[in-house]
Amino acid sequence: MVHTLAQQTQADIVQYQRLQPFKAISFDLDDTLYDNKPIISKAVAESFSLLHSKYPKSSRWTATDWQHCKLALQTQQPELVHDTSAARYAMLRQGLMQLGYSEMDASHGAQAELDCFQHYRSDFTIAQDILITLNTLKQHFTLVGITNGNVDASRIGLDAVMQFVLHPGYGVKMKPAADMFDLACKQLAIKPSELLHVGDHPNSDIVGAKTAGCQTVWLNPCQQKKHKSPASLLPHIAINQLSSLVSLI
Repeated sequence: MVHTLAQQTQADIVQYQRLQPFKAISFDLDDTLYDNKPIISKAVAESFSLLHSKYPKSSRWTATDWQHCKLALQTQQPELVHDTSAARYAMLRQGLMQLGYSEMDASHGAQAELDCFQHYRSDFTIAQDILITLNTLKQHFTLVGITNGNVDASRIGLDAVMQFVLHPGYGVKMKPAADMFDLACKQLAIKPSELLHVGDHPNSDIVGAKTAGCQTVWLNPCQQKKHKSPASLLPHIAINQLSSLVSLI
């Protein structure tokens, strides 16, 4: 049962706008299908541990120093804003050169750190209850992924349930830009209104998808009391657990 806002706000599903028929469901990945924070924390720790052991001068820089380096590069090369892997490599390479390493050593070091980071960044599998929900939905809708991150979807178990996963980069902009939503609809040969996007982020996922003309589901596990978007950009529905999507079948 879909509850309206006039009904119980703590319900599994809260309706802001009536859903229209849809043919496919797209999912944000990080923090929608799994808790991304501990995964990224471990990937950063392991990859910098490797970097410090092979390139000791790198330990002179704090996390803030590396962040400043990345932001400076993104100002000079705006395309890096939309490619997390390329931005990380560029940051590491530039930082190592600033710390006194040769261009060749800096390039090798940046690649080694990035390879380590990407290994740990995708070193997990989707929880079984989430996969059960996705497999149930797959019997009725085409499922795809639309993520701003760089997780390897095949390593974490999504290749069996999703037709494809889109990432930004190579000219494709991050959400909330419409690029990946438009590309998904084009590849699925459907209208934007026939795509239902599910995500945790009010701006990247909900505002982005609605601006692109898609329908939206806001995953709100903490049951925040208010969605801080203009009325025209409210999600169609809000849920506090992914399994609630099964009731839409």
